Amino acid sequence: MSTINSQDDEDTFKILIATDIHLGYLEKDPVRGNDTFVTFNEILEQAQKNEVDFVLLGGDLFHENKPSRKTVHSCLESLRKYCMGDRPVHFEILSDQAVNFHFSKFPWVNYQDGNLNISIPIFSIHGNHDDPTGADALCALDILSCAGLLNHFGRSTSVEKIDISPVLLRKGRTKIALYGLGAIPDERLYRMFVNKQVTMLRPKEDEDSWFNLFVIHQNRSKHGATNYIPEQFLDDFINLVVWGHEHECKIAPTQNEQQRFYVSQPGSSVVTSLSPGEAVKKHIGLLHVKGKKMKMQKIPLETVRSFHMEDVVLADHPDLFNPDNPKVTQAIQAFCMEKVEMMLDNAERERLGNPRQPEKPLIRLRVDYTGGFEPFSVHRFSQKYVDRIANPKDIIHFFRHREQKEKNDSDLNFGKLVSRPASEGMTLRVEDLVKQYFQTAEKKVQLSLLTERGMGEAVQEFVDKEEKDAIEELVKFQLEKTQRFLKERRTDAEEEKIDEEVRRFRESRRKNTEEEDEEVREAMTRARAHRSEDAILASASSDEELMDMGMKVAGGDSDDSLPSTRSRGRGRARGRARGARGQNSTARGSSQRGRAFRSLKPQPSWNSSKSYSEDIIDVDSDLEEISVVPSKVNQRLSAPSSLSKRSSQSQISKGVDFDSDEDEFDPFKSTATSRRTK
Repeated sequence: MSTINSQDDEDTFKILIATDIHLGYLEKDPVRGNDTFVTFNEILEQAQKNEVDFVLLGGDLFHENKPSRKTVHSCLESLRKYCMGDRPVHFEILSDQAVNFHFSKFPWVNYQDGNLNISIPIFSIHGNHDDPTGADALCALDILSCAGLLNHFGRSTSVEKIDISPVLLRKGRTKIALYGLGAIPDERLYRMFVNKQVTMLRPKEDEDSWFNLFVIHQNRSKHGATNYIPEQFLDDFINLVVWGHEHECKIAPTQNEQQRFYVSQPGSSVVTSLSPGEAVKKHIGLLHVKGKKMKMQKIPLETVRSFHMEDVVLADHPDLFNPDNPKVTQAIQAFCMEKVEMMLDNAERERLGNPRQPEKPLIRLRVDYTGGFEPFSVHRFSQKYVDRIANPKDIIHFFRHREQKEKNDSDLNFGKLVSRPASEGMTLRVEDLVKQYFQTAEKKVQLSLLTERGMGEAVQEFVDKEEKDAIEELVKFQLEKTQRFLKERRTDAEEEKIDEEVRRFRESRRKNTEEEDEEVREAMTRARAHRSEDAILASASSDEELMDMGMKVAGGDSDDSLPSTRSRGRGRARGRARGARGQNSTARGSSQRGRAFRSLKPQPSWNSSKSYSEDIIDVDSDLEEISVVPSKVNQRLSAPSSLSKRSSQSQISKGVDFDSDEDEFDPFKSTATSRRTK
């Protein structure tokens, strides 16, 4: 099996891969405020150093949906410093860019803009932290895209059907079909996959010659029945999936045994929660693609603040701690202090070899005090480490395992849910809490008109996206709809009959989830429109308008002969014809490079009958190489249109060549050359 030897091969794509950078996280913290910006500069510096063709980001570039001016300014500063220059870009776009970037006012890739000088293009999807919102459905990535510093793709605005059209790239003889799907609520996307409403389009010509790369930002691990996206939902013609949103670094590609594609999970570049997954060393990936072969080189991030975590179970040390001892609390405190000192020593030893790493580490000691023990004062304990640890207020976390008693499902302890910190890996959603509250509440406080799902989503919009009119507009919308229903049914004006009809109407809406989603979406649109009207009214009271009004009032009835527009509009029509040099975006984006696509059935293929062969070879290298070669030509189905449907069950042979990493388990380390047929 041939290998990718040359780093600068004219047929080899070099792609820097990173996800979940979370710019602006804890930006007001005096110690950790600049961590995200420093690491982002390191990522772009690595892209410049390795002379990559482009950078691929998997969502959550920003931590906040509405980042501060400082965060946006720092991001623009870094992009301008590292991504602009005279170095030529050696790959071309073959797809119709007006389709790939249809939501942009400038629907073409930034490095082809004659007014810009881009040396390192960046392609990025949005995540759940920086998703589009507001009246115009904009996000921070759209600002960067408009400025010409980033290419935002993978955006879908429909909640009924998603067609993912790839960005087709070519460098020499290597062709990449880059698919992207920005963050969508997991339950909604799960339902759309099940209902076969997600379609990935493929080029009609030479469809087996493309390396198919898919970047997604969703829950990978199962958080609920439908609150995640199973890997089996994705089409099996994909070669590599770059999975964002999950913060644990699992960047070495692992193969899905059913779909046979590979998944790389780069993880976050900053510690946003003091959980075990965040304690794994942070990496970014340098992906080499030549033909249908790929290598993934792991690049450790040197500027990430070190994080050390350890668990202590007091009941496991009966020789040291006795609950009946009156001084046991002091003994526990001394023991914890010794543990923290040991972790500080380990952090100092790691930092000595890397001067770029921040001095103060993150320390978390989780103490299980089950067995009759009492916790000590965490505040007093933290005062001793203010000058040595980056997170002195939450060094110690006390928790206790309680025996699970048989309870009625309706008996829900909200205090227990809220008291558990999100840093321990549990994510509480307002929508779920609202739903659980009304489902377990007494009958007199139950919802009679609204549904729990609709109210939960409205509250979620109010909390996350600051849509202040969301709840009010939802109530108005559903009230109007119920009134129309009662009028159509011509219900008698008796309270019992009205209540019964309202209850039936509410139950029918609860069963129709798509209609309920439409109601919430319509209510959010009305809320955003209401907010836009408020903004227009507020802007109308500017100094200029007040001056106009003042002059009109001052004139009184004695100046009726004066024109009412005398004090306004002077000179406003000047210069409107200037700046009309802009080019035709449609003509530029949809040139002769457009390609016809054939769509695939989005159904997952769990029991597909495919033949595979794997060549497993160990090589002493820092690279993990995966060769993907089609073993037989896919059988095409004839279709009358250019966008014909075909099955995603292709027959592909994929070989893999991994080299182990010292801090990571490598299932291929001791495996000799072998051939396996499935």
